[in-house]
Amino acid sequence: MDLSNLEGTMCKPPRLERLFIDGPVGRLEAILELPAAQLPLGSVVVCHPHPQHGGTMHNKVSHTLARTFVKLGYAALRFNFRGTQNSEGEYDDGVGELDDALAAITWMRARNYGTKLWIAGFSFGAAVAIDAAVDNVVDGVVSVAPSITRLASGLLVQLECPWLIVQGDQDKLIDIEKTIEWVNSLLPGPELLIISNAEHFFHGKLVELREAVIGFVA
Repeated sequence: MDLSNLEGTMCKPPRLERLFIDGPVGRLEAILELPAAQLPLGSVVVCHPHPQHGGTMHNKVSHTLARTFVKLGYAALRFNFRGTQNSEGEYDDGVGELDDALAAITWMRARNYGTKLWIAGFSFGAAVAIDAAVDNVVDGVVSVAPSITRLASGLLVQLECPWLIVQGDQDKLIDIEKTIEWVNSLLPGPELLIISNAEHFFHGKLVELREAVIGFVA
């Protein structure tokens, strides 16, 4: 990807549309963001953290992931899992939420935004994103502080696409040693980037997170 015009693109606010998409058990509330001054090069679906612990599509890490992809020229879809805010249905312990993510992928594919489709997520949403990538051929995965104990696909899964894991070294919710052990069990394994002095929600570290995603995706 040519990054020569990226700085100028970053200064322009994205086109934003609030909408609902069809989910397996009802409508899913969503936000679609598009690059301001160009046709999308591709698209990304972003999955938010645990809905029973306050996670929504408005979470700042999820928002940072979506905006970073938009700055790179992608269309970004954030959505609320079932039972979250204005999305219909009820929480389903990650099983139904995986179906929601697959429905969001199907919706984005039908839009034909460029040739590539990525999936990204944070915490609970990162685990859902990884599971969704197992079931679907995607062009890349960005998983931030993935809750690996929630992986329905098991701990020894290897994705056949570029895959970035970002973890803070001060994360008190996700054990970094277990994440490292899990990554080392995968061959060839994802790229693991550890951000120094970052806790689970990346307070004060969102710029570093954004730069890490830009460097990997670009």
